[in-house]
Amino acid sequence: EGAGDAPPPPAPAAEDPVHEAYLALAEDRLDGRIAQVVSTKSLRERYGLTLGQVQALVARVEREGWIERRAGYGLRFTAMLSTPDALLQTYRFRMAMEPAALLEPGYALDREKARECRRTEEVMLAGGAESMPAEELYDRGVRFHELVVAGSRNPFFLDALRRINSVRRLLAYRSSASRGRYYAQARDHLEILDLLEAGRNEEASRRLRSHLGHVIRNLAAIRPILERHRVR
Repeated sequence: EGAGDAPPPPAPAAEDPVHEAYLALAEDRLDGRIAQVVSTKSLRERYGLTLGQVQALVARVEREGWIERRAGYGLRFTAMLSTPDALLQTYRFRMAMEPAALLEPGYALDREKARECRRTEEVMLAGGAESMPAEELYDRGVRFHELVVAGSRNPFFLDALRRINSVRRLLAYRSSASRGRYYAQARDHLEILDLLEAGRNEEASRRLRSHLGHVIRNLAAIRPILERHRVR
């Protein structure tokens, strides 16, 4: 699914041209309809944006790590996951790594960030899972998992998770088309927080492993959504 310093921003208005262009760009990249190297001008023309709007679009995508500025001219899309099998491999690695992080000596959960995550999961259970934009659903999962791994105080665990999260973003967006499973995920997240806050890390570790195992099984059900196209 880094622990942030602030709760997620409100969902953008549907008529926001930058947000609409962002979603279109994500789909175009995932479907292989756009080249790996592009220019700001080509993006502006493709999505009908003003100069200020395309600058905001590029800044957002660059901040999320799936595009970077070339040394000379233009922009280059960074490496990303483009197949269900690759996404499955990331979850299998996470199922081995994340539960182990909870068992590190000196584990200490950031209680303030845990409260922020808890509020978000409660919003999900109250119906937010149906209305949150795909990128917000993804970021909420990232915040939770990076929060619980960061408690290990072992930077190698957190660095590994952040690297995975940076390359699976777009395929994870597509998987959000199937929303029902997010309710079970939110309940799992809350249970894991309860266990960690009670100092029951071994139980939390087992619960986290089970949680990631459920996600892996769910991937099989949504595989047709994930493999509509392949990035060229």
